[in-house]
Amino acid sequence: MNTKKLLLCGLTSLCLLGNIYAQRANSDETNYRPNFHFTPKNNWMNDPNGLFYADGIYHLYFQYWPYGNTWGPMHWGHATSKDLVKWEEQPIALYPDRFGYIFSGSAAYDAQNTSGFGENGQAPAVAIFTYHDPVKEKEGKIDVESQGLAYSLDKGQTWTKYDQGNPVIKNPGVHDFRDPKVNRDWVNNRWILVIAAQDRAQFYTTDNLKDWEYLSDFGVGIGAHGGVWECPDFFPLKVKGTNEVKWVLIQSLNPGGANGGSGTQYFIGDFDGTNFTLDKTFAQKLDREKAVWIDYGRDNYAGVTWGGTPDKEYKRYFIGWMSNWDYANVVPTQTWRGTNTTVRELELVKDGNGYRLNTVPIKNLQNYITKTDVEKKISVKQNTVLIPEGKTDLTQAEISLTLKNLKKETYTLMLSNTDGDELHFGFNNASGEFFIDRSKSSNSTSFHKFTAAVSKAKLPGIKKKVKLRFLLDKTSIEIFYNDGEMAFTEIFYTKSPFTSLSIEGGQKFDVENLTVNQLNFN
Repeated sequence: MNTKKLLLCGLTSLCLLGNIYAQRANSDETNYRPNFHFTPKNNWMNDPNGLFYADGIYHLYFQYWPYGNTWGPMHWGHATSKDLVKWEEQPIALYPDRFGYIFSGSAAYDAQNTSGFGENGQAPAVAIFTYHDPVKEKEGKIDVESQGLAYSLDKGQTWTKYDQGNPVIKNPGVHDFRDPKVNRDWVNNRWILVIAAQDRAQFYTTDNLKDWEYLSDFGVGIGAHGGVWECPDFFPLKVKGTNEVKWVLIQSLNPGGANGGSGTQYFIGDFDGTNFTLDKTFAQKLDREKAVWIDYGRDNYAGVTWGGTPDKEYKRYFIGWMSNWDYANVVPTQTWRGTNTTVRELELVKDGNGYRLNTVPIKNLQNYITKTDVEKKISVKQNTVLIPEGKTDLTQAEISLTLKNLKKETYTLMLSNTDGDELHFGFNNASGEFFIDRSKSSNSTSFHKFTAAVSKAKLPGIKKKVKLRFLLDKTSIEIFYNDGEMAFTEIFYTKSPFTSLSIEGGQKFDVENLTVNQLNFN
């Protein structure tokens, strides 16, 4: 073959590859890019990091590999929002340096300039994050991870590494020593930090965000330990409707989640300024259940919170990575990989069974409702269509309903489309289990094998009445059971969007207050 033909052949091949990539990118945007969940414009994202609020802006940083769509040497990406619903991606915030990759961590707006980084009356934002040293890792050393500091004098847009002081917390001889989360301890008027140390959480304190004092640790033999502990968060929260304050420890781990792979558990107790101890009723719950999860679905991991917003010391807004390490690298998107959950408010509730965390979608979502349809009562026997084909855009919708007059039977809601995709979810009122079945909801072979298993969660007692609320985006469902008593988040990748919703049970029962909110984020 002559040179001219070789050149033409090469150009043709490049054009074909370019067309294939463009087609995949267009397919990503049309079929998979969420309407209201944050994704980066391009490439890989995992854990949310560095959440802080300043001057009307919420900052979200995230684990980011800007040169590919699978996990790579970590940077901190950055996005901002005025309402915790719509996000605007910003330039990369932190790059790897001589100390290593920039793994997960946190940030705080140091309004009183306790760190001394502030200049000319400008208060600093201070980030503390994990340095992961790939050279030491390759050499098989233990002290691979340490904690570094950076500060910003333009409210989180650009950052200066604290090189003369880094690392500010050295490795104590633990291979997995990462993900520091700093919060203001409003009770003791100081900074408090929690960090994951393989099989436990460790607590530190400081007055200046630079010099850290070790306090104690928690967690050995307590809760779920099917994998390495990661991405903790630790903060005081008022019991809803009272002035009683309890401390909450959020603790992710991988693997070992509620339904396999990644998961996030939580603990409720008291903190005396040095030690965290479990509340007695919560400890009894752990004895029975072994672990209490912030979400029982498979796709809510590494979640952390915003705190310290003005006049809201005890408000907590939570966001997680909407994926699972079992399959995060093979989900069928090409332009990007990685999505966040919606932001949720955490509520500490006390009832006859003790304390628990409720999670509910942030109220600002209501600002994006463009139409509401309500059905006061529907009598159901066998299969009944609740939302007919084409009535509602189910790629951006919020739906709530109450099921009444229930028996010891299985009640299943089904999302479907004309291409044969289905997503089943509901509960077995005889065995006392909530379930999500994704086995018919994926057109991707690489992802589909991970959806064969049904996700389940125990529901104590036989239910006469159940409330469900769920958010639908192009590739996800987030279900909130009984006003947020439990949450279930899972992703899917269908051939085309879901277009109808039906429900079935055995004997006659009622659907009341079916409310369908059409959302729009354009």
